[in-house]
Amino acid sequence: MTAPLLDVRDLSVEFPLRRQRLQALDGISFSLEAGEVLGFVGESGAGKSLTGAAIMGLLEPPGRITAGTIALQGRRIEDDAASVRGGEIGMIFQDPLTSLNPLRTVGDQLVETIQLHLGLSGEAAEARAIELLEEVGIDPERRSAFPHEFSGGQRQRISIARALASNPQFIVCDEPTSALDVSVQAQVLNLLKQLQRDLQLTYLFISHDMAVVRVMAHRIGVLKDGRLVEENNLNPAAIRGTGVDGRLTKADVLAHMKGAPAASAPAAAPAQQMPRQRPRPEDAAREERVPMSKLRQVIASRLKAAQNHRPHLHHRQQEPY
Repeated sequence: MTAPLLDVRDLSVEFPLRRQRLQALDGISFSLEAGEVLGFVGESGAGKSLTGAAIMGLLEPPGRITAGTIALQGRRIEDDAASVRGGEIGMIFQDPLTSLNPLRTVGDQLVETIQLHLGLSGEAAEARAIELLEEVGIDPERRSAFPHEFSGGQRQRISIARALASNPQFIVCDEPTSALDVSVQAQVLNLLKQLQRDLQLTYLFISHDMAVVRVMAHRIGVLKDGRLVEENNLNPAAIRGTGVDGRLTKADVLAHMKGAPAASAPAAAPAQQMPRQRPRPEDAAREERVPMSKLRQVIASRLKAAQNHRPHLHHRQQEPY
């Protein structure tokens, strides 16, 4: 029987404090086969991103792995994750501005990653960078631009390109769409799904949004208080978008946020017909809004009253010293 691509067993992480130790992860176990997507959901502080950081070897001090094993294709990496980080395993961060160097062009950053992990020469690395940008839908002519010159969705596409630069087998997607608006979120999810399907990538997809995980994952794991409390199979083939070739649309993502199946969502619903996730207090206030003509009359009368009012100033006679 062949070993899974990634096998995590009894993983525990703790943070030593002054008088006690904080058990951040407590005996987490899961495995991933090649081409599989496992989604992690849970409340903030449950240990989702920390699990990804432990696999990547990116735990911030004083955090450390105290027990368990992490194996990539049967080879243990928990003590030497740096040897595979950026090469055999990659990561897409939540905020691309925190992972992209603001002082270097995106092309230079891609070329550096390619040269470091693939050992290609300057021209070959440049050609690979152009290929990656085209693959994620960014105009290669803009590779001499800096990260701040791109939109949020474009920066996330560049981060995806950099994660793919070394042809990794496994990618940690740490809430890659949570900082994006709904329409851009659908575009990035479509891109990640297409890349996963075309390149047979393996994802650990971390998100707060159950609807997004339903769209992306084959299996879902629920974390709470540093423990994996539940794990179930999903059928992403049954959750198809209403766009061309099953692509997600903005309406699909909104429908999933409400818990409805994507197929029941209209392909392109007018913006005014989009249902809100929850009633907002300002909506009721807007319905009772005072007409503009009445508001002008009130303001004019108050201004006139203020002009006619002359305050009486009472000067206190200065007493002699």
